[in-house]
Amino acid sequence: MAESVELFFDDEAEHAVRKLWRRLDDAGLSGGPRDRPRVTLASARTIPKGARDAVREELRYVSLPDVWLYTLGTFPGEEPNLVFAAVVDTELLAVHSAVHDALAGRVSQASAYYFPGAWVPHCVLTQGIPSTGVAEAFELLRDTAPVRARTHGIAVTTSSDDPDWLTL
Repeated sequence: MAESVELFFDDEAEHAVRKLWRRLDDAGLSGGPRDRPRVTLASARTIPKGARDAVREELRYVSLPDVWLYTLGTFPGEEPNLVFAAVVDTELLAVHSAVHDALAGRVSQASAYYFPGAWVPHCVLTQGIPSTGVAEAFELLRDTAPVRARTHGIAVTTSSDDPDWLTL
């Protein structure tokens, strides 16, 4: 079970993403996440307490940004995803870099998908549906307006527990 460092949104942005999930559900295109909308900053097999403490300390020195969810896109593969990609700006990159600086050498089996230079910040809208479903979902949501997501907080999550808040 992997652990992740996640950026969570304010209530208004969370509501906007949940509304998109409902539109997909109503069209029979469910398959998206059903917990809380978020942007993943890093993921590893384990993120031990020392690494979490280091991230907390690093995040004290950066400004938590608003995230502009702006572009619908897909990640190809056996299980393609429809995502709401975020605008990459210096504040978001500073937070991402701070997280990775703090985690370096402190975690096991870090996921390269989230490394600086490879990371595409996004909020997942669908997952685990066939390619044809992703194309249909894209068409359904193509008129979606951008969402300004204020950062509610950053936490470490696993699939089995409550978030361990690093900031609020």
